[in-house]
Amino acid sequence: MSDNTQAAEGRVLMKGNEVLAEAAMRAGCRFFFGYPITPQTELAAYMAKKLPQIGGTFLQAESEIAAINMVYGAAAAGARVMTSSSSPGVSLKGEGVSYMAGADVPGVIVNVERGGPGLGGIQPSQSDYFQATRALGHGDFYMPVLAPSTVQEMADLIYLAFDLADEYRTPAMILADGMIGQMMEPVLLPPARDPESLPAKPWATSGHRGERAHNVVNSLYLSPEKLEDTNRERFARYEEMRARHQRQELMLCDDAEIVLVAFGAASRIARTAVRDARAKGIKAGLLRPITLWPFPTKAIDEVVGAGAKRFLSVELNMGQMVEDVRLAVNGRADVSFYGRTGGVLPTPEEVLGQIERLATGEERLTAGEMSNGSARATVMGSVLPQPTDRKSSYERGE
Repeated sequence: MSDNTQAAEGRVLMKGNEVLAEAAMRAGCRFFFGYPITPQTELAAYMAKKLPQIGGTFLQAESEIAAINMVYGAAAAGARVMTSSSSPGVSLKGEGVSYMAGADVPGVIVNVERGGPGLGGIQPSQSDYFQATRALGHGDFYMPVLAPSTVQEMADLIYLAFDLADEYRTPAMILADGMIGQMMEPVLLPPARDPESLPAKPWATSGHRGERAHNVVNSLYLSPEKLEDTNRERFARYEEMRARHQRQELMLCDDAEIVLVAFGAASRIARTAVRDARAKGIKAGLLRPITLWPFPTKAIDEVVGAGAKRFLSVELNMGQMVEDVRLAVNGRADVSFYGRTGGVLPTPEEVLGQIERLATGEERLTAGEMSNGSARATVMGSVLPQPTDRKSSYERGE
């Protein structure tokens, strides 16, 4: 990248993965530990080139498991530190993230999602929503999860992720996807912070210098009562995050009767579909969660109160965030789902078709449609595109 990335003035054209790296360094990150995997490798490559130039440390570990434990160690010493990977690699980091949560150690984990399960594919996906918001590792814990939908938000949200991690002494995650990571857009880079100006971390194992007692960073509590007390205190911090840090974008929701809920790459497609629906006289709107955890329940309350009658969750998976939408709506409006998976992206026309179906009160395909080669499966009131040729490769003689 040219030297113009060092100036906060003016926009520069950058790839999403590289913006994450550049913005992390500007936020004060001086340590990065990772392991290459598509579609996030550009992030690590950018760090490998740039981080040593500003006195930082880049290390390609022998595995994702090693990388996350290096993050744990650097964070315990008080550093701003980050790791990145993509879906199967993040799974390998789960144990270390749980240790960080259990030891109240801040750090940022970036997941540029790809299709799954298993090795899946390298195309964009949002199928790690449950993992990020429910069960990245074992035990009772949550962490803030931020979902950028533009390259600009890649820069803005990495700053927020580091700040939330430090304020609440927790791991934090950027949940992006291969589309945003590989996309190039103009971006206004934030001004660089001096790591020395960041708030002190008196709990860190940074050397007592004879001035204080030894600090211990640990996630092991052999006393059940002590472990319970620690978990309860941690959950009090989670409740504060729920109260203070729900973030979302609302588009045309003031009078919307049908509200789409979508994040990341899917929200870009949903935005176009909402505009097209408005052009046809349908009162549609978009609620885009920026924090996937804490989920923006208060915004959904406001939209329901304003008169929304139907919600449509649009996702690049088989139906995950829709469960949080249903919980937040709590029976006060109908909730449907439309998704594509395996790296397939829905078109705005597909999503518009679902909006029109809801607008006419038609929730399921007619029998005629089911028999003309455009068959879809319905799951819990949801509509899922299906391949028209259901024969196996063996049956087709391949």
